[in-house]
Formats: sequence, structure tokens, C-alpha cells
Amino acid sequence: MLNQNAILVLGAGQLGMAVLRHLAPRAGSLSVLLRPSSIASREPAKQQELAELRALGIEIVQGDLATQSAADLAATFSRYQTVISCTGFVGGPGVQRKIARAALDGGVKRFVPWQFGVDYDVIGRGSPQDLFDEQLDVRDMLRAQQATEWVIVSTGMFTSFLFEPSFGVVDLAANTVNALGSLDTAVTLTTADDIGKLTAEILFAEPRIANQAVFVAGDTVTYRQVADALERTRGGQIARHEWTVPELKRQLAAEPDDSMRKYRAVFAEGRGVAWDPAETFNARHGIAVTGMEDWLRANL
Repeated sequence: MLNQNAILVLGAGQLGMAVLRHLAPRAGSLSVLLRPSSIASREPAKQQELAELRALGIEIVQGDLATQSAADLAATFSRYQTVISCTGFVGGPGVQRKIARAALDGGVKRFVPWQFGVDYDVIGRGSPQDLFDEQLDVRDMLRAQQATEWVIVSTGMFTSFLFEPSFGVVDLAANTVNALGSLDTAVTLTTADDIGKLTAEILFAEPRIANQAVFVAGDTVTYRQVADALERTRGGQIARHEWTVPELKRQLAAEPDDSMRKYRAVFAEGRGVAWDPAETFNARHGIAVTGMEDWLRANL
């Protein structure tokens, strides 16, 4: 039976937990879908996460987005008014389409797909990151119907991802910033906690927000500004190196299945990956967010 205020969040990773923490005080009924292996895990970190979810009064629902059919997922989703996907791309190709199909077939009244990232409409099809084409498939599915309201939250890159060693842009060991495209290419950044906070604000906003992409931003910076900020926060010189688009595409051609090379190439092109923070939902509503340099001081 449908609870008119019931919200289901898919996943409890970095973003899922942030969304759940910010929704918990405001949602009438809040649940999270977790894999059976996550629920049964004896890992201390997983146990701590499950304890936090229960302490917040969040119901834990068992499901597997990667292995279950769209029909099975639709049956689960049909019990909820709102479904928010916080799963990322870990399920592999086709999973985002399957989740969207299940939300539509399950008669969900409001759906927030996993589109917490760049402006896929501007990037367009055929980009170096092939997973982005599936994001456009999901947008086409949502725009082609009227029964389910949808909201896309465009966040840019997660702030922490820019400093992820495996991404290779900020090499702290070598005191180097490897700029994607050029030192003057820009990227929009938002922390996971801010995305959680802003997603809750968007969902409960009046007048109601529906059937549109909403842009948020913690900061928009060039790679030159990233290097400057690292010099201020860490002291000492930061070397600056440019990875040009042709160079990054050559690297990708050499290893076409390398997901980090795909991300580097698409961000280097600079299209749809940065927008003016002054034009965002958080700026218009005066909601405080964490800029890149504040994040650096807190985390590095």
C-alpha cells in the first residue's frame, strides 16, 4: 500500500548517506534500499552505517538494483511516493535505464534519478564517457511521459573526487596539478554533504519543483585556481601541467575501458561541466555551501 509521504532512497554510499541524513528530520516516512550482502555484512564500517540508519528511524529495505528485474524493482518502488537514486554507476551499463523504467512502471509519483553530476544535455551523445549516453536515455524516458514527476539535481563533480589520487588531477605526492584540457578549463564542484542538504531543500521547496534540472554548486574553479588554493593551504610551490584534450584522447584510445581516462577526457573538453554559482538554486535561496578552499582546509 502506498504511503502518500513515503520516500525511498536507493543506496547508502557517500551521497546516499548525506541525502538520508538531511531528509530524516523532514520526511514523514523514509526508507533505504540496500543489497542483502550490505545488510548481512559484519564489517565494522557497515555495522556502524546500519546502526546510524536505524537511529535515524530509517527503514531498511532489501533489494539488488544490479540483479533484480525492472518488474521486481517496480513492485518495490510502487510502495513509495518518491524514489531518489543515489547509486552511482557501480551497477554497470543498463542499470540507470532499468531503475528509471522501474520507477515509471511502479507508478512512482516523483523520481530523482542518479544524475548528480554534469549537464548531460550540453555534453550530448558520443562523449568520451560512454556511460553519459545512458544518462541521456534516462532523460528521454522521463521527458516522454507525464505520469511521474521528475527532478534532476545537477551538481558538477563531487569536490572530493577532484582530489582522488586515482583521478590523477591533483598529485599531492608530486606537488603537481595536472589540468584537464588547460589551466583555464573550469569545473563545478559540490560536496556530498551539500548535495544531500540541497536535494532535501529542492524536494521540499515551495512552489513545488517538477520536471526540470536544478543546478547547484559549491564552487566553480579553474585548474589554475585549484593549484593556487593548494599553495595557500599547504604552503610551497605547486607545479602545473596541462593534459590537453588530444593527449587525453590518445591515452583513452590506448586503454579504452579505463573509466578514469574517460572522465579525464570528458572534463577536459570543458563542455557542460561548469556553470556560474550565482545562477544556482543555492545562491538564489541564500543557502550556505562549502567552497573548494574551505573543503581543502578541512580535509587536507
